[in-house]
Amino acid sequence: MSVSVNSRRARLRSALAVALTVLVALPTAALFLRVRSDVSADRADTELKQQGVTYLVALAPLISALADSQSQALQGVTAEPASLTSAVARVQEADGNLGATLGTTNRWNGIKEKITNLPAVTGNSQQIFQAHVEVGDLALALYTEVRKNSKLNMDPQQDIWYLQETITVNMPRTVTAVSRMSDLANMHEAAARAQKPALQVQLGVELDEVQSGVAELTENLQAAADVTDSASLAGNTLNNLDSFRRGVEAAVRGANFNGSPDVSTLVTAQSTLSTALNALTTVLLKEIQALLDTRSDDLSYRQIESWVLITVAVLLILLAAFWTRSGTAPAGQPGDGAAGRDISVHNDGPPGTPGPGTYGGSSSPYDQVPGYGEAPNYGGGAAGRERSGALR
Repeated sequence: MSVSVNSRRARLRSALAVALTVLVALPTAALFLRVRSDVSADRADTELKQQGVTYLVALAPLISALADSQSQALQGVTAEPASLTSAVARVQEADGNLGATLGTTNRWNGIKEKITNLPAVTGNSQQIFQAHVEVGDLALALYTEVRKNSKLNMDPQQDIWYLQETITVNMPRTVTAVSRMSDLANMHEAAARAQKPALQVQLGVELDEVQSGVAELTENLQAAADVTDSASLAGNTLNNLDSFRRGVEAAVRGANFNGSPDVSTLVTAQSTLSTALNALTTVLLKEIQALLDTRSDDLSYRQIESWVLITVAVLLILLAAFWTRSGTAPAGQPGDGAAGRDISVHNDGPPGTPGPGTYGGSSSPYDQVPGYGEAPNYGGGAAGRERSGALR
């Protein structure tokens, strides 16, 4: 019979190793999956916003081109300006690549159709002006569509939010309002007395829109510069913003709300404003793109870190499992110490007989059985003393 406690200890140690492995593996795996899911979602969100910026790059020249088309049409030019043709082609290309993702194709197709029909619009100046106003409003709505569908208007990073608000709301609305204000001033000057009051009201509305637009634009750019980590935003924005504001101020002076408009000043202001708009838009869109690129790089680093961490965790788990297994020797092997002691009872004789020198199988020296013809040696004398002669 052989009994050992080593097997119980080995099973206990194995059970503890499995339990510790599970306790380490499950939270690590859950954390890895969580980080990977978050990084994937953030990357998809960033890519969508980058696509929105790409679309806005193509859309920005359309506002200035529509302003040129409106002014020329009111002067009797029926042909579509080259600037408008070029702007439409750029937006068409952008929408062909990104329209399905951003959900802008239907709206753009409607705008493009109305732009194509603008040269065919006939009637008085008010009718021609109103046709261009309708197309301009649709173009502004396309800006709103892009910023919403690309989620730029929901970006949690403050500098990006202020910049996108400036590009998609303040600037196009301000430029559109300046264009309408200038044309309304000329229309008011040439109109009959009966038409002047209505045109004067429209002119006042557009003038308020221009002034509020410039104020909001300036505030948003200042706010973006205050919170951004970009080292180039303030420097790149300042000069272009000043040029833009000078163009707007010149247009307001040329419109001369309380008197006759200065046509030459309006023409110069329109050209200055168009150039400043393109420059400022380019700078701001590059800043947004750079900020989004930085975010994309950070997400790549996070993804790499998550893979490194999960790899290290797996290696540690394997190392712990190997160490635990190697520290458990089989039962009865040397090195087991007390746990491997042999506590069995040995019998070297034939089955059912006591072993040599034992009594009943006992190995104690005090249980020795005297040999036949021998007397117990109690006094320490010589063993094997002969019996007395009376017994011989």
